[in-house]
Amino acid sequence: MNHNGGGIMKCLPVGDSALSLEFGEEINYEINNKIKVFNKKIKSLNIDGIVETVPSFKALLIYYDPAKLFFSEVKDIITNLLKTIDVEDNGIRKIIEIPVCYDEEFGEDLDFVSEYTKLSKDEIIKLHSAKEYLIYMLGFLPGFAYLGGMDESLVTPRLNNPRLKLEAGAVGIGGKQTGIYPLASPGGWRIIGRTPLKPYDLNRNNPILYEAGDYIKFRPIDKKEYYKIKDLVDKGIYKCNVVEGSA
Repeated sequence: MNHNGGGIMKCLPVGDSALSLEFGEEINYEINNKIKVFNKKIKSLNIDGIVETVPSFKALLIYYDPAKLFFSEVKDIITNLLKTIDVEDNGIRKIIEIPVCYDEEFGEDLDFVSEYTKLSKDEIIKLHSAKEYLIYMLGFLPGFAYLGGMDESLVTPRLNNPRLKLEAGAVGIGGKQTGIYPLASPGGWRIIGRTPLKPYDLNRNNPILYEAGDYIKFRPIDKKEYYKIKDLVDKGIYKCNVVEGSA
């Protein structure tokens, strides 16, 4: 299946009620943006029989109701839809600001990351909070964002033996990626800080704070501000800073 970006797109069956639309072989911004634009378009059409879409690094998983649609019909819908939309960069990005306290109380692996990368703690914080990270996909846990764009000088191996429990909001580095643990859970990433925000909260209208295709920008805060924000979050009155603008 061709797409109007000039490459080849694969459309593969997944069981008897899903289809995987594969946009490419690499993990990069261009491919992820095409997935984001196409996913937004197909969701906006509310096609009868299309149940759910799940974007990932390089593909879009489309669940359908086999009682209403055959695989061939879904494939035809997608083929025709791809001809009608522009999957190039739409130039708009949504940036969610995530306050992070990098204090040693929360960043239990800061010392190791500093030793491994040969960077001071201040340099680690500065580099980690300087980027706007693209959310390539959500997975592993509800609200766990796989982020792209981390500075290569921060690359640090994961723990050999994952911890049995990391606190919700823990911010870590795992190899070439960085991310936030939305819930208390086991984990093997190197923890360098914690956010007082709740990336996943069932009490919100939108339980997950962000979605694939959004950007995250970390903002360093001290412990005093951490507990101040946490109190507002717990009371349900904290407003997350969100910026929309041109890419």
